[in-house]
Amino acid sequence: GVEVGPQPQGVARADILDKMRKIVKHGLDFVQLFNEGKEFPPCTIEVFKIMEKVDYPRNKNGEITAVIHPKLQDQDWQPLNNGDPLFLTLDGEVIPYHGNSTVYPTFINEAAYYEKKQAFVKTEKIKLSAKHLRSSVP
Repeated sequence: GVEVGPQPQGVARADILDKMRKIVKHGLDFVQLFNEGKEFPPCTIEVFKIMEKVDYPRNKNGEITAVIHPKLQDQDWQPLNNGDPLFLTLDGEVIPYHGNSTVYPTFINEAAYYEKKQAFVKTEKIKLSAKHLRSSVP
């Protein structure tokens, strides 16, 4: 499956549709070249590995007491460092990020995740290496 976003639920956006078409075409091109016996050289790629889901701050009744800080909003896949603003309470207090390493938040403030108690997902940037690849079918 391919999920390309972000976009609000029920909205069809031409730019997102174009990105989806391009990525599906690249996937199909790869399958065709692989089936034709093309050998792909070893490679390394940076990816984001999910570490944990982070909920909004809540009171003892389970009600949200802070929103995503404006400096974090719309910053998916951007580095978040110790001390950076994370949440903003309804009283205007900044809640900073406390962590031992830089993380890369994603799905920040997505409406579909409110009911799942998820403000964002913390990811870490890692490198994956692949050996050469070639079809064994002649």
